[in-house]
Amino acid sequence: MDSKGLLHRSLFLMCAITLIAFGSFSFGFAPNQVIAIVAFFLSILGTVLFWQFRLSFAFFGGALILVSGVTTLENFIRLSSMDVIFFLIGMMIIVGFLREIGLFNYLLQRTIIVKGLTARKMTVGLIFSSALMACVVDEVSSIVFMMMVIFEFCDYFEFDPVPFIIVSVMATNIGSTGTVIGNPIGLLIATKANLTFEHFLVFAFPLMFLTLFILCALVFLIFKKQLNELDEKIQAFGSNDFLVSLLRVPPEKNIRIGFIIFIITILLISFHHRIEVMLGLGVNTFLLMVPLMSSAFIMVWRRDRARHYVEHDVEWWSILFFIFLFAEAGVISELGIAETVANSIFTIFEGSKAALIAPIVFITAIISSALDNVVVVAGFIPVIQHLTEMLNVKHVLWWAFLFGACFGGNITIIGSTANIIAIGAMEKRLKRAIGFREWLKIGVVVGIVTLLFVTIVLIFVPYYK
Repeated sequence: MDSKGLLHRSLFLMCAITLIAFGSFSFGFAPNQVIAIVAFFLSILGTVLFWQFRLSFAFFGGALILVSGVTTLENFIRLSSMDVIFFLIGMMIIVGFLREIGLFNYLLQRTIIVKGLTARKMTVGLIFSSALMACVVDEVSSIVFMMMVIFEFCDYFEFDPVPFIIVSVMATNIGSTGTVIGNPIGLLIATKANLTFEHFLVFAFPLMFLTLFILCALVFLIFKKQLNELDEKIQAFGSNDFLVSLLRVPPEKNIRIGFIIFIITILLISFHHRIEVMLGLGVNTFLLMVPLMSSAFIMVWRRDRARHYVEHDVEWWSILFFIFLFAEAGVISELGIAETVANSIFTIFEGSKAALIAPIVFITAIISSALDNVVVVAGFIPVIQHLTEMLNVKHVLWWAFLFGACFGGNITIIGSTANIIAIGAMEKRLKRAIGFREWLKIGVVVGIVTLLFVTIVLIFVPYYK
C-alpha cells in the first residue's frame, strides 16, 4: 500500500470512528457503552482497512476497554470464548497431522478421479467432495486439498483451472454450513445458541445438501462453454484409466492409522450430545474437548513432530485475533448494547419471525461479502440471542444467521478465507489472478439464488421453527 492510500484509509478510519462515537452518544448510550462500541468498531474497521494489521487493532481495542475500566481483566478473559479457542487449537493440530501423512489427498483423489469421466461428472464430484470435506474438517483445510486435486487434474488434461477453482470455493463455503465443525462461525453459533452436532445434521446439513444441487445447475449454465471444451479434451486424451490405476496403490501404515484416528474423532464429535447426557456434562462440553483428546494422542504417538504441530500448524495469529474479538463482542453484550439494538430491530419488524428472517439472511450475507464472516458473526451474535428470546423461537434465526454469513462469502472474491487462500494458490501456481468483476458476475448470481432458496425454506417450511 502506498503512502497516499495509507493516508486516505487512516483518515477514513478516524472519521468513521468519530461518527460512531457521536452517534452512540446521540442514541443515548452511557460513556462506558460508547467506549466499548468505539473499541469494537475500531477492531472491525481496522481489520477491513488494514488487513495485515488486524491483530494490532484487536489488541488495541481490547486494551482500550481494559484501560478505561469498562470491564475487568478477569471478565475480559471469561468473555473470550476460550472453549471455542481450545476446540480450534485441537482441530488445527489434528488437521496438520492428517495433512502431513497425506490422508486427505489420498481420499480426495479417489473420490474425484473416476472411470468414464466427463466434464459434468467431474464438476458434480468436485462440488460434493468440496462440500463434504468442508463438513468434516474445515473450509481452509478443505480448499487447500481441493486445489491440489484441481491442479493435478487440469494439468493432465491441459485445461484452464479457473472455473473449477471458483466452483470448488463456492461449494466449500456452502458445505461449511453442514456441520458444527465446518466453519469457526458454526462452532461459535453452536456454543452461544446451545446447538449440538445433531442439530446441525438434522437442520443445517439437509438444507446445505439441497443447495449443492442448485449450485450444480447454476454451474452447468454459467460454465457451459468451458465444460463442453473439457469434454472434447477428455475424448482427445482418451480414458483416464491411467490416473485411476496410479491411485490404486495401497495406503501406507501412517495413513491407515491416521484414518482410524480421524474416524474416531468424527464419531465422538457426532455423538457428543449423547455422551454428555450419559456423563451428566454441560451442553457441548464433550464436543469442545474431543479435538484436544485426539491431538493429545497424536502428539504422544508422533512425539518427534509434536512441537512442529503446535508451532506451525496452529494459526496463532488467527487464534489471538479471535480471542480479543470474541471478548470485545462479549463486552458489547454484557453492557446491554446488543439488547438495545435488538429491541429497536424487534420494534421495526413488529415482532414478526417471518419478517425478520429475510433481512437477517441478506444483511448478514452482504456484510459477509465484504468482511471476514467470523468478524460479522462475533459482532451480531448478541443481537441474535436477544431477538431469539424476544420472539420466543428456537433456532430459526440462528440458521438464517449461519446461512447468510457463509453463503454471502460466495458473492465477492474476498468474501471468505477459502476464497482468499484459493486465489493466492492460483496466483502462485499460474502467475495470474481472477479479477474482482470476473468473480462478482458469478458470485452475485450464485449468492442471490442460493440465499433466496434458504430464505424461502426457513420462512415457509414448518420444520424450521
